[in-house]
Amino acid sequence: MATMKNEQLKIIFGDGTLGLAGDDFHYIFNYSRGGLESLVAGGKEWLYREPLPTFWRATTDNDRGNGFSKKSVQWLGADQFIDLEKIALSVDGKRLALPLAPENNQYSDHEFAREVKITFHYQTLTIPATEVTVAYTVDAAGKISVTVHYQGRKDLPELPVFGLRLVLPTLAAGYEYTGLSGETYPDRMAGAHKGTYQVQGLPVTPYLVPQDCGVHMQTKQVTIARKTVKNNADQSDELFYLTVRSNGTPFAFSCLPYTAEELENATHQEELPLPRRTVLSILGAVRGVGGIDSWGSEVEPAYHISAEEDHEFSFDISACSAK
Repeated sequence: MATMKNEQLKIIFGDGTLGLAGDDFHYIFNYSRGGLESLVAGGKEWLYREPLPTFWRATTDNDRGNGFSKKSVQWLGADQFIDLEKIALSVDGKRLALPLAPENNQYSDHEFAREVKITFHYQTLTIPATEVTVAYTVDAAGKISVTVHYQGRKDLPELPVFGLRLVLPTLAAGYEYTGLSGETYPDRMAGAHKGTYQVQGLPVTPYLVPQDCGVHMQTKQVTIARKTVKNNADQSDELFYLTVRSNGTPFAFSCLPYTAEELENATHQEELPLPRRTVLSILGAVRGVGGIDSWGSEVEPAYHISAEEDHEFSFDISACSAK
């Protein structure tokens, strides 16, 4: 492990946390809570909850018509609850035993490295169970590279989606993305055009019965803009930004003021809660929406997501106070 400050990435081995810091960023990974609990850049906090694997989308009209949600209902529970099995840590490519207290006392307060990788191994609460890993690699510049892997398991029902859900502390002012125009799904891309698009606020399609919406396929990058924080003493009109870039294959995403469960629980628009957070779902796989005959037929086979096959995707996260 490097001990020279010019390596930039400072490591803080806490009793139950791993801190990583640089000139303008500070990240905290929580061992017991199972993920990245704080992402601060430019003095602004970007996380309200630890990012966790997501498997559910709010039931669409077509899902209701063909009974898909009932067939795959296990994934609704898995989306809300998951077990952390183990954590793997490496510093500059060298594997370290997880430095829980009191073993962390062997390290000083002057520990530096070029790169740190921490991998969270989760087990789904499905029958049968399967494993999902989320690996974070942080470099000295503060870039976070994330790889999410789902291990296929026989006898599990098809997945509605597979991705990583980030809940941000306050409502976003809007977002800009490079990908396909408008709302798109795997079987609803034919009329879309590639380009860079700006969206003001966090629009939710006003269906009579709230359901999944706002998905954007084949995205190369998305930048979320906020100007509010939870600290009332730290308010301004200046925007600050979080950018997610594809690392290889483009991803899908949605950026809404509600979780899938909040949308699922509302049978009418007025039952939706007061918008307070930003829910950014980065998706490696999305089920099609169908709609072949008035929202009742099964989705075409090419647009299903098999839970018996492996799925993996990668992306990079960076935050800053200006574009």
